[in-house]
Amino acid sequence: MKRADESAVYQRAVFKNASPCHYMKVCLVLEDELTRPTAVELKHCLISGLKSLHGEVGAALAFDLLKYDEDSLTAFLRVCNGGLWKLWSSLTLLGSYQNQSCAFRVLQVSPFLLVLTGNSRELQLD
Repeated sequence: MKRADESAVYQRAVFKNASPCHYMKVCLVLEDELTRPTAVELKHCLISGLKSLHGEVGAALAFDLLKYDEDSLTAFLRVCNGGLWKLWSSLTLLGSYQNQSCAFRVLQVSPFLLVLTGNSRELQLD
C-alpha cells in the first residue's frame, strides 16, 4: 500500500501519428468533362498509375476506395502509412485516362477520416 506522503508519478505520453493509415480526398480533372468513370474504372486507373511508376510491387499496394462521387469526380482513399508517398507520387504523375489528358488534385490528406468531412475553406456562414 502507498503511504499518504508518497506522491503519484505521472507520465505524459504523446503519440505522433498513432493512426495506422492515412486518408486522402482527391479530385479527378479530365479534358473531356462529359467522361464519367465508374468507381471500378477509377480504382483500375489508380492501380495502373502505381504500376507504371513503381512496378509490380507498387501495383500490389493495399489501398481502399472508400467513397466516390461520379458527379464531382471526388474520391476518398485510405492507404497504409508506408504506402502514402507511393500513392501520392503516382497520382501526381498520372497524366492520361483513356487517351485523354487528366490530372488528380489532392485536396486533403489526414490520418483521421473525420477531418476530411469538412473544409474550413469552403465554410459558409449565414
